[in-house]
Amino acid sequence: MDSRVRLVRTSRTRPLLSADIRDTEDHLPELVLSADTDAFADLRTRTLAPLRALPVATARRLEETLRAWLLHQGRRDEVAAALFVHPQTVRYRMSQLRELFPDLASPHRVLELTLAVGLRVG
Repeated sequence: MDSRVRLVRTSRTRPLLSADIRDTEDHLPELVLSADTDAFADLRTRTLAPLRALPVATARRLEETLRAWLLHQGRRDEVAAALFVHPQTVRYRMSQLRELFPDLASPHRVLELTLAVGLRVG
């Protein structure tokens, strides 16, 4: 695809990228997710609904833990290092998350959660 066409396509989405960027190849996931911000917001709201019942600080901490857990593919020591917490803290938080999201082993659920916590739009 011509880089001018990609630039036009990019300019039609939310202003997500720096004005210096002219090639969208490195930003395709962000472009796809930001192409329909309403759909992304709906996905995020629906997917993360179990966190809404918690106090805001707890929900934020668990979402951060979930994001790190997904990013590091469940490797507890790496998650702990990324969050600057003890691995036992990660174990405790993940037990809380498994109660909220009992289907964390489902590939479809992991995809939804990865999309929901992986990109912050808006």
